[in-house]
Amino acid sequence: MTSMVSQLYRKATIGIALHDSLVELVENGVISDTLAETVLEEYDRSINTALADMVHSKISFKAHCHTYNFCNNVWTFILEDVTFKSDNADDVVVDLVRIVASDGKEEPVEEDSGDSPTPSSTD
Repeated sequence: MTSMVSQLYRKATIGIALHDSLVELVENGVISDTLAETVLEEYDRSINTALADMVHSKISFKAHCHTYNFCNNVWTFILEDVTFKSDNADDVVVDLVRIVASDGKEEPVEEDSGDSPTPSSTD
């Protein structure tokens, strides 16, 4: 049982690469679906713990808010002309940023037996 919030980082570059690798291993019969799901659940726990415990930097930003949305306790912001400021680094300016923010204390959601998040091919 994993919450949707804890699975948020599966859409990060490293999460996508892990998922794609697990799909390939399952398709080639190297590992089982169960092991692939266990690896993804451990990734979810590890990335959330690492970000909560090891990241202490703070940044601020200034931007034009192009779009915002609040759905299912998740905020999504699309920002334009963004300037990020940090005490220990130079300012960074980017054209477009998408920020997804959710309540990290959300209760776990029961998974549907018919809609398993196990890696699968999208042929």
